[in-house]
Amino acid sequence: MKYYILYKPYGMVTQFSGEGETLADIDFRFPKDVYPVGRLDKDSEGLLLLTNDKRLNHKLLNPKFAHQRTYWVQVEKIPLEEQLQQLSKGVVINLKGKTHKTLHAKIRLFEKPPQVWERDPPIRFRKNIPTAWLEMTLKEGKNRQVRKMTASVGHPTLRLIRHSIEGLNIDEMKIGGVLEINPKNIYKKLNME
Repeated sequence: MKYYILYKPYGMVTQFSGEGETLADIDFRFPKDVYPVGRLDKDSEGLLLLTNDKRLNHKLLNPKFAHQRTYWVQVEKIPLEEQLQQLSKGVVINLKGKTHKTLHAKIRLFEKPPQVWERDPPIRFRKNIPTAWLEMTLKEGKNRQVRKMTASVGHPTLRLIRHSIEGLNIDEMKIGGVLEINPKNIYKKLNME
């Protein structure tokens, strides 16, 4: 079995073919039977796991095997403690025309921005509107969930980086970089032993 982490760049589609920039454009040749586990939106960045391990794929994508995903999220304006509590306790978002109350999440406001790579293109800069960075750890992964959550409390997402899935993270990686993970460690790092 093969396991890789990609630091997915902004603007890339998480498939090997299609229009625009795809996984085939990465300066790395993945084995033909390796595919991404889940996806990151085109306008999101960060950790993408790729593997040919169907058992692992099933465990990561099936909601009954809840696992932690941590996102670093740059939002418009500075959230109040009350808004952070709302996000933590769960908010109501719209999913395909139906309402969904998100599960409890761990939410932390960074005191100073985290060390992240510059995005290309950069986010829009607005002199009169400050931004803040949140660390959001979720145990579910609905479509565009983080963006919908921050918008629901009045703080639209400007930049979204998936920093980690359980014990796997993109620390020390560059945007577009690929790291092969030792098969002996993968289940332990994902808390799936």
